[in-house]
Amino acid sequence: MKKSIALVAALLALGAPLSAQAHRAWLAPTSTVLSGNDAWVGFDAGMSNGVFIPDHAAMRLDGLTITAPDGTTVQAENQHRARYRSSFDLHLTQSGTYRIANVMGGMMASYTLNGEQKRWRGAPAEFATAIPAGATDVQATRTSSRIETFVTLNDTSATALAAPAEGLALVPVTHPNDLVKGEAATFKLVKDGQPAAGLEVTVARGATRYRDNPEEQTVTTGADGGFSVTWPEAGMYWLNASVRTPAQGAEPATNASYVAVVEVLP
Repeated sequence: MKKSIALVAALLALGAPLSAQAHRAWLAPTSTVLSGNDAWVGFDAGMSNGVFIPDHAAMRLDGLTITAPDGTTVQAENQHRARYRSSFDLHLTQSGTYRIANVMGGMMASYTLNGEQKRWRGAPAEFATAIPAGATDVQATRTSSRIETFVTLNDTSATALAAPAEGLALVPVTHPNDLVKGEAATFKLVKDGQPAAGLEVTVARGATRYRDNPEEQTVTTGADGGFSVTWPEAGMYWLNASVRTPAQGAEPATNASYVAVVEVLP
């Protein structure tokens, strides 16, 4: 149970839409397209008012998962958590595209027992036995958060880009490491494997410290979960969407968020 509570606490620290906080979570690589027999990439992860500016809090990396081009899971190296950012390195030894994601999830519930209001947090698998017999006014919410980026060594590949079965996730139509200034890119959002229609996606370019205009745009997903972005400038971009669904019968409410960081080349 302690581990489950820690996971949900980490989800709260990520800046998922479990509160009204405005801080934005991000996971940014030093490079996204590399060549050679092998290469190293560094990553910073944090939460801040302006994306990619480590000035608020470091991100916990409890849910860090790195998928290699062949679909296997590889480990980060040299992990470190400072005051305002976490960091790690990734050794690229396979040609193709890597998916680097910090994925968290859990459940929260409130209920009344013997006239007292109670709260519970933990893993979804524990929920069925966690609420005591006799509890009333049970309200539960399943939470999920995915914060990710993509890196390619030599030629792009698609194996690591397969959509996960749970949570809010990106399905690339345009490869996320093949983005160019002035050209349109197309993506889809899915929730639990199904098209996520009608979601607003915020697109923000980094380096806001050096300009007055935040240069943000908002696009809305279509019936198939698809949306397109035309990149006005080269640089690192932050994409964010979230969705809440109410409880339906025995199914709890859900609260899911998604963040991707991509690089647009000149």
